[in-house]
Amino acid sequence: MDEFTYAKAGVDIEKEEDVVSTILNTVGFEKDKVEVNGLKLVLCTDGVGSKVIVANEMKKWDTIGIDCIAMNVNDALVMGARPVAFVDYLAMEKMDVDMAKEIAKGLKKGAEEAGVAIIGGETATLPEIIRGFDLAGTCLGVVEKKLPGEIKEEDVIIGMRSSGIHSNGYTLARKVFTKNGYSFHDEMEEIGVIGYALLEPTRIYVKEILELWEKIDIKGIAHITGGGLKKLKRLCKEVCFVINDPMEPQAIFKVIQKLGNVSNDEMYRTFNMGMGMAVVVDKRDVDDALDILNKYVEAKVVGKVREGKGVEIPKLGIKV
Repeated sequence: MDEFTYAKAGVDIEKEEDVVSTILNTVGFEKDKVEVNGLKLVLCTDGVGSKVIVANEMKKWDTIGIDCIAMNVNDALVMGARPVAFVDYLAMEKMDVDMAKEIAKGLKKGAEEAGVAIIGGETATLPEIIRGFDLAGTCLGVVEKKLPGEIKEEDVIIGMRSSGIHSNGYTLARKVFTKNGYSFHDEMEEIGVIGYALLEPTRIYVKEILELWEKIDIKGIAHITGGGLKKLKRLCKEVCFVINDPMEPQAIFKVIQKLGNVSNDEMYRTFNMGMGMAVVVDKRDVDDALDILNKYVEAKVVGKVREGKGVEIPKLGIKV
């Protein structure tokens, strides 16, 4: 069986990075946060991606809004910002009040969980561009912590469990199932109804991270999304993040890997593989950090910072 890869499925992460670099260089990206009257602010923007295709197929739209909130507020946390406000953009092939109401339910639930106010939004009818709908949003955050900080050897990496695939890698995941003759409505022993397993909403990490940084000196936060473990490299390019004890991937990842004959390397470059967020702390703070995080989400030490560069999972032979 040929190996499935994200690139073969239609998403080339390396080319995406080239495009992002080109845009930033062209527009003159302002790296520092915006400061207004002494307040440092950040804006994060993201969408739900091709997860909306699964929602349309299942005619289940009430959780997709949670994903939209989650992808944005989790990104704000990475920059040391408390998420405070949100606006959404809903584009539809044709206006559908019932669908919009279900999407709004998820937006409301996600906003309540993240502690943000939805202060506005925009809709568009785009029959020549959109099939079904597309959902994106923007989050405003107020910076409370300077992140990332100084990361050094022997610092500890703590992983927080994801709820599932979250909102990345769906082009690969969908094609693995459809190429193997499965419908999203089909049921598999390992995961139940495929569509419902794929629609498990993205975990929101706001409450645990906010409490953590009030009590612990966090050195860095990585939101494990597109590109998988490569997100850790953004925290510091002069050290190696060694994942000695990765979190156990949920059954959905194992099914995708088996059906698609996907390599370990490709899986960890595409999906979160059970770890949706990671924080780096001093080894002296590990026990206190775990006590705080485990009140909200399953968390454990997954590795340490070592001399070198990149990210490694030694027991799987993976180097990013």
